[in-house]
Amino acid sequence: MEVYDAIIIGAGHNGLVCAAYLLKAGYRVLLLEKRSVPGGAATTEEALPKEAPGFKFNLCAIDHEFIHLAPVVEELELTKYGLEYLYCDPVVFCPHPNGNYFLAHQSVEKTCAEIARYSQRDAQKYAEFVDYWLHLTGAIAPMFNAAPKSMIDIAGNYNAEKIKDLFSTFGSTKKVLDFVRNMIASPEDVLNEWFDSELVKAPLARLAAEIGAPPSQKGISVGAMMMAMRHKPGMARPRGGTGALTQALVNLVKSKGGVILTEQTVENVMVDRGRAVGVCVAGGREYRAHRGVISNIDARRLFLQLMEPTDVDAADPHLRERLERKIANNNESLLKIDCALAEAPSFEAYYHKPEYLVGSVLIADSVRHVEKAHSMATMGEIPDENPSMYVVFPTVVDPSMAPEGKHTLWIEFFAPYQIAGAEGTGIKGTGWTEDLKNRVADRVIDKLAEYAPNIKKAIIARKVESPAELGERLGAYKGNYYHIDMTLDQMVFLRPLPEIANYKTPIEGLFLTGAGTHPGGSISGMPGRNCARVFRNAQHPFAERLTEAQSSLKTFAQSVLGLS
Repeated sequence: MEVYDAIIIGAGHNGLVCAAYLLKAGYRVLLLEKRSVPGGAATTEEALPKEAPGFKFNLCAIDHEFIHLAPVVEELELTKYGLEYLYCDPVVFCPHPNGNYFLAHQSVEKTCAEIARYSQRDAQKYAEFVDYWLHLTGAIAPMFNAAPKSMIDIAGNYNAEKIKDLFSTFGSTKKVLDFVRNMIASPEDVLNEWFDSELVKAPLARLAAEIGAPPSQKGISVGAMMMAMRHKPGMARPRGGTGALTQALVNLVKSKGGVILTEQTVENVMVDRGRAVGVCVAGGREYRAHRGVISNIDARRLFLQLMEPTDVDAADPHLRERLERKIANNNESLLKIDCALAEAPSFEAYYHKPEYLVGSVLIADSVRHVEKAHSMATMGEIPDENPSMYVVFPTVVDPSMAPEGKHTLWIEFFAPYQIAGAEGTGIKGTGWTEDLKNRVADRVIDKLAEYAPNIKKAIIARKVESPAELGERLGAYKGNYYHIDMTLDQMVFLRPLPEIANYKTPIEGLFLTGAGTHPGGSISGMPGRNCARVFRNAQHPFAERLTEAQSSLKTFAQSVLGLS
């Protein structure tokens, strides 16, 4: 029987980040991944090896913003292990049916100049809008990079610039109340307050709704920072695809002696006298953990599927019921379309320029268009009559992902996981079938062709993945790639539940990381980094906390007070 200091269930990017920090601290680490490749939602694969050899596809995550709010890349020195980021500029192109379009550059000034062609007022308000959300992002980013209940660590993350952001956002009673109002409002409310034109509101609503809910839903207006972050720190993609981030992490983990085993499905977390002591994988093989087990899968599946009810109940008799009834996962997931293209698309009616294809292309004709895309999915209906979508042509920025002169197409289309009225049929009983998913994909491509007419004839081959298949591949409950919804009631010290929100669980030696923990989904590495710190503190509680508290206070004093 093999024994390690820490065993991590799932080799997604947060599991790999957590492993890297633990390995650097001297721990022996094993990662167990059910798929044949590590990475979870952060992979790049030749998904069509027969039909389109040499084309590489990002099968889930693609645009990276949040990771640049974290110190992960610098602290782990990932550039030494092969990671190179390519920044996108422009960052958004959103064509509208009337022939107008929204084009956002990384530069706020250039973006405002584009908006001014349609509305001088909206151009001025856009600059103010971005300024507000950038200050807010700066003010709360230090909270992302620490366990949500660790006040000393959070304080240590603030420097002079972040302190200025804090005062800019919370420096008066009015500002505090404005912040509270913004947080409990909906993106639609906030956008209507700031702007007049659908040309501006529609793409911002589409990005805000990336949190996974309709723009009319209260409590998700923080999604408005999605656009602001494309200005600063900017939007980037790893050269070679999102999987290049995973590969750099794998290179680091292996160089430090970490072990990654693929095609290993964990079936049970072993608990002995209230402590997690290891795992058992399919086939009966056991791996022992001397110091602890870390789960990179969501808490619901961990406690309800991988553990004996008696072990969970002995630690907390209410936890299983709270996981079943308190955690919210609406019915929204993704239908994912990847295409190999013979040529780049051309948005002919919009005075096409190659720069339109650099960032993300949003098909969002109005806020109502975006609203229907999300609301219908939540209710179990497929919003394919007039599809809204998020589109990327990765090879425009990174030609290495396809044969010379060829391109790839990445489409994210919001769709229900469970189709209403089709329970118990199709893939995993969700109602999705091969025929249905392809008919929906046809309609999505038809809609895109209304803007880029050459897209249909350019397609060499395509891969369509239904929400049921995406959920199965990622191991995501109800196809939720964020593990659980990212609504205000399930964020920060409430994520996934208050009693397990600090990466620790009632079972000694069992820890949580991944998208279902603070600060949530997307590519950031923050949950992995934060969990590693909590894990280390748990091994030597007083000594570790004293040392790290001294370090945090010293950092705070140096950066804010100017003391050495």
